[in-house]
Amino acid sequence: MRIFVLAALFAARLYAAGDIDEAFQRLYNFNFPAAHAVVDTHIAAHPEEPFPYAVRAAAYLFYELDRLGLLEGEFFTDDDRIAAKRRLKPDPATRVKFNQAVADAQARAQKVLTVRPDDRDALFTMCMTQGMVTDYLALVEKHQIRSLNTAKLSNSYAQRLLRADPQFYDAYLSTGISEYLLGSLPFFIRWFEHFENVQGNKDQGIRNLKLVAERGHYMRPFAKILLGIAYMREKKPRNAEQVLAELTQEYPQNPLLRKELLKVQAVLRQ
Repeated sequence: MRIFVLAALFAARLYAAGDIDEAFQRLYNFNFPAAHAVVDTHIAAHPEEPFPYAVRAAAYLFYELDRLGLLEGEFFTDDDRIAAKRRLKPDPATRVKFNQAVADAQARAQKVLTVRPDDRDALFTMCMTQGMVTDYLALVEKHQIRSLNTAKLSNSYAQRLLRADPQFYDAYLSTGISEYLLGSLPFFIRWFEHFENVQGNKDQGIRNLKLVAERGHYMRPFAKILLGIAYMREKKPRNAEQVLAELTQEYPQNPLLRKELLKVQAVLRQ
C-alpha cells in the first residue's frame, strides 16, 4: 500500500511541475492572462505551496516591465532612453497585486524554512521574489539605491540554496546578476556594498548567466534575455544575436524578442 501512496504523491508532484512549466511557457510568450489562468488553477488546488505565488508575481512584473517598455535593449544601453522612461508611471493596481503575490509567496516559504531550513523550493521562492522586488524597485519605481538591499537578500538566499544543492542551476541567475551589477556600480558605491560571495566581476557574472542559459530550468529563458542585454552593453552584438535567435525559436509568440532580434541584426549590417 505504501508503494502505491508514494507513487501517487510522485505523480501529483510531476503534474504540479507540469502546471508551473506551462505557466512559464505562457509567461515567456508574454501571454500574461494565460499564465495567470494556469497559476490560479494550480494555486486553487495547492494553496499551501510557496512557489506558485512567486510565479504569479513574475507574471505581474513581466506585464509591467513590458507595458513600460523596460525590457527593450535600448533601455539598458542608452542613458537617454533611461532618462525618458522616468516619466512613465507605474500602474497602482498592478503594484498592489504584485506586492500581494510576493507577500503570499514569502509567508509560505518562511513557514517551510522554519521547519526545513534547507528546503530547495522555499529557498528558491525567497531568492526569486527578492530578485523580483529588486527589479520592481530599480526599473519600475526608479529606486536604484534602495533596490541594493533586496538584491543582497536575493543573492543571500541563492548562496544558501547553492550550498544545499550546487546543481540547482536556476539559483546562479541571482549570483550572476549580483556579480554583473556590483561590477557595473561606480567605485564609491561598490566600496560600501557587500554581497556574500560576490566580487563584482562582470565576466564571472556573464559566466553564471551562461550556466543558467545552458542548464537552468525555469530561469533559463530569462538568463538568455539578460545575456542578450549584457552582450549589447559589452559591444558583442553577434553573441546577442545568437541568444535572441534561440529565444525567438523557443517563444515564437513573443513580439518583443522578434523586435529585439531585428534591432541587433540591423546593428550587425551597419
